[in-house]
Amino acid sequence: MPAPVPPYPHPSGAVAPQIPKEFVPRHVAVVMDGNGRWANARGLPRVEGHKAGEASLLDVVAGAIEVGVEYVSAYAFSTENWSRSPDEVRFLMGFNRDVLRRRRDLMDSWGVRVRWAGRRPRLWRSVINELETAERQTRGNSTCTLTMCVNYGGRAEVADAAQALAKDVAAGKVNPDKINEKVFARYLDEPDLPDVDLFLRSSGEQRTSNFMIWQAAYAELVFLDEPWPDVDRRHLWRAVEEYARRDRRYGGAVDKPS
Repeated sequence: MPAPVPPYPHPSGAVAPQIPKEFVPRHVAVVMDGNGRWANARGLPRVEGHKAGEASLLDVVAGAIEVGVEYVSAYAFSTENWSRSPDEVRFLMGFNRDVLRRRRDLMDSWGVRVRWAGRRPRLWRSVINELETAERQTRGNSTCTLTMCVNYGGRAEVADAAQALAKDVAAGKVNPDKINEKVFARYLDEPDLPDVDLFLRSSGEQRTSNFMIWQAAYAELVFLDEPWPDVDRRHLWRAVEEYARRDRRYGGAVDKPS
């Protein structure tokens, strides 16, 4: 297997900030919001915003590699997105499929492992095929893991995990008295995915929108004003710098001497 190549540099010449590894988030969850509003503000169809957002995702992944983020999870299509217009749903299905087809070789060359989290029902077979092909092709990579969350919802993931766990309890495979958070987490879509450290959302909205509600229980939240097509790796780096300044206590507290 050839050695990974570094991502292309940012056109501005900007370079990643030097942050000690212990202060760099291991896992960043990204809500790519504002594509439609970006397009509407320019008098364009909503789908043009989704097209423009493809470059932003690539650049953010490049920036994650450069700053030392090990996992990026991208909210590409939610279980609630089926309620959008049929034309937009059809576009998003085809777009997600084509992005994977177009970009998997580039991701592979960077050493990125591509994974998929989400439900199979309703998802186009062609999209599933591209997701599974990308997973197979990049399985041996370890520079960074990009989880594409397609037909994904946080509550759906928890409900599906509960159903699978209940079946194992009924089959006598799991003792219900032994169920705890660690046991339950084994039934999530990607059980080996670490907890989210930094939750990043674009376009000024300040909510999590049902994304990784289990994994992001103690995530630091950073909200960007820019719509997703205007986001690049420099926005990620500023969010990582903000994350590095925060005091993460996980529910604990330490008295400071007066």
